[in-house]
Amino acid sequence: MQALLIVQSLRGRSKPGISGYDVGPRAFHFTMNPLRDIVSLFFPPVCAACGSPLPDGEAFLCNRCQWEIPLTRYWEHDDNPLAERLRAYIPMVHAVAFYFFAHQSPFRDLVHDFKYRGRWRSALRMGEWFGAEITPLFADVDVIIPVPLHLRRRLRRGYNQSEYIARGIGAAMNKPVDTHSVVRSKHTKSQATQDGGDRWDNVEGIFRVRKPANLEGRHVLLVDDVLTTGATLISLADAILRAVPDSRISIAALAATHEKT
Repeated sequence: MQALLIVQSLRGRSKPGISGYDVGPRAFHFTMNPLRDIVSLFFPPVCAACGSPLPDGEAFLCNRCQWEIPLTRYWEHDDNPLAERLRAYIPMVHAVAFYFFAHQSPFRDLVHDFKYRGRWRSALRMGEWFGAEITPLFADVDVIIPVPLHLRRRLRRGYNQSEYIARGIGAAMNKPVDTHSVVRSKHTKSQATQDGGDRWDNVEGIFRVRKPANLEGRHVLLVDDVLTTGATLISLADAILRAVPDSRISIAALAATHEKT
């Protein structure tokens, strides 16, 4: 049995396209097995954002949440506020975020679910949706690199949520994901616990490029889950540009806060 997840263009007033009944430019197929079908009878699927039951034909997010997600549409404007701010720190080809990260929002809870509660499939599917939207802007990207986690934190969490977002984007854009060329060499406090200038100090010099030859002359898309000050992504970009001066950097964050962008 095949369940069809379709990602539809969100331009204009068109309906966001991850419902199985929508027709869009990109389609993703997920093979279902009988055991999973039986489980779904006893544990019906719910919306990953608001938790409401999903009717037949709706996949991952309910229709209401697809409509209400606060998209930035930064990928439609190369001179968007996020790109302009980040270019003040490092040379940047493009920079986008998919939606605005706001407190007291189901889409904030969505991020926390895949970041802290093990729901990594949500990160993968959001990445696929995000990637379908930004493909035209990033057509010349050569490789995608998710923000690395330190080994200690990855072992504790069990996975890197940014890697799943990156893999979803890579699947949508048909681009490779590189998780080996750059590492997080220093274990630091979580950025979520830091404020203002402490965020910048916390990530200074924490990344190391292990395989610079893999990135020489390449357009690298860096991917993170949430962008607040941008300190982590800027630190990562700086490490790559210092080690591989002829590389080019772009940034894609799944979510970005209103007040910082």
